[in-house]
Amino acid sequence: MNVIVITACPSGVATAFLASRGLERAAKRRGWTVTVEMHSKLEPVVPLGRATIEAADLVIAAVSAPVDLSRFVGKRVYRAPISDALPDPDAFLKQAELGASPLTTASEPEVAPAVPAAGSASGGSKIVAVTACPTGVAHTFMAAEALTRAGQGLGHPIRVETRGSVGAQDPLSAEEIRDAEVVILACDIEVDSSRFAGKRVWRTSTGTALKKSEQTIRDALEKAPVMGGEPGRAEAAGGGGGKAGGRGGPYQHLLTGVSFMLPMVVAGGLLIALSFVFGIDAYKQEGSLAAALMQIGGGAAFKLMVPLLAGYIAYSIADRPGIAPGMIGGYLASELGAGFLGGIAAGFVAGYAARGLSRYVKLPASVESLKPILIIPLVASLITGLVMIYVIGAPMAAIMSGVTGFLTNMNSGNAILLGVLLGAMMCFDLGGPINKGAYTFGVGLLSAGAGSYGPMAAIMAAGMVPPIGMGLASLLARNKFSKPEREAGKASLVLGLCFISEGAIPFMAKDPLRVIPVSMVGGALTGAMSMYFGVQLMAPHGGLFVLLIPNAVNHVLLYLLSIAIGSLAVGVGYAVIKTGRAELPGAAASPRDKQWGVGAGNDRAAA
Repeated sequence: MNVIVITACPSGVATAFLASRGLERAAKRRGWTVTVEMHSKLEPVVPLGRATIEAADLVIAAVSAPVDLSRFVGKRVYRAPISDALPDPDAFLKQAELGASPLTTASEPEVAPAVPAAGSASGGSKIVAVTACPTGVAHTFMAAEALTRAGQGLGHPIRVETRGSVGAQDPLSAEEIRDAEVVILACDIEVDSSRFAGKRVWRTSTGTALKKSEQTIRDALEKAPVMGGEPGRAEAAGGGGGKAGGRGGPYQHLLTGVSFMLPMVVAGGLLIALSFVFGIDAYKQEGSLAAALMQIGGGAAFKLMVPLLAGYIAYSIADRPGIAPGMIGGYLASELGAGFLGGIAAGFVAGYAARGLSRYVKLPASVESLKPILIIPLVASLITGLVMIYVIGAPMAAIMSGVTGFLTNMNSGNAILLGVLLGAMMCFDLGGPINKGAYTFGVGLLSAGAGSYGPMAAIMAAGMVPPIGMGLASLLARNKFSKPEREAGKASLVLGLCFISEGAIPFMAKDPLRVIPVSMVGGALTGAMSMYFGVQLMAPHGGLFVLLIPNAVNHVLLYLLSIAIGSLAVGVGYAVIKTGRAELPGAAASPRDKQWGVGAGNDRAAA
């Protein structure tokens, strides 16, 4: 029998990948000829050809995200949430074969509705949400999927807009915002919230939304305050929110700047690495391609990274009026040799100066309109520039010079200690404040020159270790892991290779007292080895795939050895100390779940 399998999940990261592979293997065991169309960010979507569709006897759509099924009108189609396919693919295929029916119209719903949790009230409160993390890769989409599943489980219709590395996806419409009872902003960076003015808004982090999704929804419905201002017009003071209220604190402002700077650093670093393909000193020959690549990467991209960092820190604090003084201050930081530390300082000075002028300077109504385009940029730029030149610039330049000199001339003992510290920090909270602090340190040092590329290598290597290690542990000690945990381990391996540390979060949430220490040991070991071997990395993201670009990493084999040993330490260590066989968080099935063969924690495990 010819079968088409379509999988799609809200995040498009892990669940779609796991379901497609599981269903494909189960279909082949039945002797079926199977073609898979997977809607995932891990692999590009390969649309089905007309001949394949015409030859199909059965179409199985395991989808929890919009997918166009109109092309299958007239075919036998079976649709169900993707979570139903994960626990037992064989049983799912049997049910699909028995329950499929001809698709009669193209307007039928594209996603099978989730069954409300037992005891939940029908017609719950309508909720809209936005998720955003600094890199826009893992936490953004995992938090979105967790909120979606939690909303369905609690009986509340919820729509989530993700603001990832490629911009806003599934953007909220004006009608959806208007009809929503509450807005959840699960954002680690500043996002434009002016469209939610007049709505009840609850602010939290992506980590909280991921690990405590149901509690986040309950808190939002019970405690969210009304956000002031006019829709479509941002307030300088920010809007209402959750526990912190208003705009985020300094940490969130810093992460906002880093998130905007990151693409510039990645592009610049890889362009510099590409210039080395023609020889380490080939860029010195004027008019050559190597010189052009170095000019684009080092001469343009790396010079813009500090102004971008400062400008968007100021933007996070004061909205658009802060961008101009922030970028001016960041450029001065670069010119004065103050580097990324000076850029951070310039961003905060510019942001709070612009915010103070916007909030406290009162002008006659006739000239009030000049404030955002003339008065604030002029005065805030003047304040920021003078502070940078006469107060902050020289001390910050001295600090950066000292840091760069230390990194360039440090002995092997100091290098190992620094690697241990950075590696352990990367593995402590898997995307939390400590992890992001180490990562920001490494990214910032890339602007300091070739002598400062070592910490970034250690940081990325250590960040890959926990998810790879958890995946290895689930393979080495299969009898200690439940089936959903083993499936989550496969996804964790893939995410780890991509430098997505969050792949190990399901394991950490279930068993933190064992997972965190063993991960820190493995990360510290990897970081120490990377620094000892003198590995240098030009780009701050991409995982093992960066190795495909010549000279993006030096000492490639030693770098792989460092990652392999750290990952084995985590995998073997956790396989030994893990006890029992337990589900991931929330995996205990309710009576309704058992009837349908679905554990409540399966989606979280796969995410």
